[in-house]
Amino acid sequence: LAWKLAEAGRDVLLLERGGYLPREKANWDTKAVFSEGRYKAKESWLDRDGKPFHPGIHYYVGGQTKVYGAALLRMRERDFGEVRHFGGTSPAWPISYRDLEPWYGQAEALYRVHGERGVDPTEPWASTPYPHPPLAHEPRIAELADDLRRAGVTPFPLPVGIRLDESRREASPCVRCDTCDGFPCLVDGKADAHVTCVRPATSRPGFTLRTDAYVERLETDASGGAVTRAVVRRGGALETYEADVFVVACGAVNSAALLLRSTNDAHPRGLANRSGAVGRHYMCHHNSALLAISKRPNPTVFQKTLAFNDWYFDADDSDLPLGHVQMLGKSNAEMLREDAPRIAPGFALDFLAKHALDFWMTSEDLPDPENRVTLERDGTIRLSYVEGNLEGHRRLYGKLKALIERLGCEKHLFPQGVYLGKKIPIAGVAHQCGTVRFGRDPRTSALDPDCKAHDVDNLYVADASFFPSSSAVNPGLTVMANALRVGERILARLS
Repeated sequence: LAWKLAEAGRDVLLLERGGYLPREKANWDTKAVFSEGRYKAKESWLDRDGKPFHPGIHYYVGGQTKVYGAALLRMRERDFGEVRHFGGTSPAWPISYRDLEPWYGQAEALYRVHGERGVDPTEPWASTPYPHPPLAHEPRIAELADDLRRAGVTPFPLPVGIRLDESRREASPCVRCDTCDGFPCLVDGKADAHVTCVRPATSRPGFTLRTDAYVERLETDASGGAVTRAVVRRGGALETYEADVFVVACGAVNSAALLLRSTNDAHPRGLANRSGAVGRHYMCHHNSALLAISKRPNPTVFQKTLAFNDWYFDADDSDLPLGHVQMLGKSNAEMLREDAPRIAPGFALDFLAKHALDFWMTSEDLPDPENRVTLERDGTIRLSYVEGNLEGHRRLYGKLKALIERLGCEKHLFPQGVYLGKKIPIAGVAHQCGTVRFGRDPRTSALDPDCKAHDVDNLYVADASFFPSSSAVNPGLTVMANALRVGERILARLS
């Protein structure tokens, strides 16, 4: 959104809580990134029982995209309507897929998405082709794709946003390394928000970036109808900034926290919170990693090139949705060490890693008003969350496990089986969404369909907070597309 407004010649101030993520050799060091959490924020939140945990949050220019896997999928067209699940029904959006479709195409072009139309049977219609061809499978993943087809599954090239030109590798920023998914990119080969949007915007005369700028609160006029300034803590001192339009995009948890901190006489429950919806309906997807140990070695370097959606909306034994499956970045022994018994020998972990096929499963998380962000008296964030709609995810796990057993991953390699499954815990906030939902009814939503606050005329929210439902695909592309859409609305307002 900041890039779009800057490209249009508007004066834009971007207040970034963190600084630039350091470019250093540790960007590609598994121990530093995963074991030591070198780039995670050094703060703790509380769960619903008041127990502290260390969230997987990253405060840098470019935010969470500095370490994302860059899997950029469109939501399915049916995801925008009501969808019935084992655990309930996900609500319809106040806009349709058709409303967002042009912006999906613009976001795919901006973030250099590589993909192929017409292969995924659940894929929504598109008015434009992918801007770049699909990423080539390495030999072991090509074999896996063939095995999946023979097993009756329909694999397709995973849409990925990376700055790769496979026809001119010598001129390509991306080098197809094994440290992409979950790592910062040392060579700027990943299409993240910093490299793709913020860096180009800095060359525009009206664009200003302030780093290490923590927005403590937003203040309004006496009526509460418009935000007048942002109060920012920077370098140990307080600063204030005024503007005509304010956009909150701190990530779903911190956006809700900022609005809840911004109480005043006109907004005693928090800014834009007359409905009481701010902070509620937190969703994060049901995500699990599953490592299958193959008889055949898997020397793949860049593994994140394949996905399938055969059980996205239903399955042969269910008429309700299960979810999405894609490949993870390739694991190594150091990654496995985190979950292995301390007595596990290094050579065993190395063997597992060299034979692993790494899968990522996503099922839809349903909105629950009691899954919410609140603030303690000292300002600490409390994230109260209880998992729901788990039956679909359990079934997805079971179907993937049964499928893997038919693909040369023999469980008799180990007496207890060869599957190391891990459900992502509450600290995994990469897919956070839903805390400042949009809708047409001001009594049940905080934002209108243009993501403007119902109660505050010049306040917009442009991250995943606006989601009323989460679908079962990575939220990144939908956030990007909607931000471009909201940017267009703001430009029309200012013209």
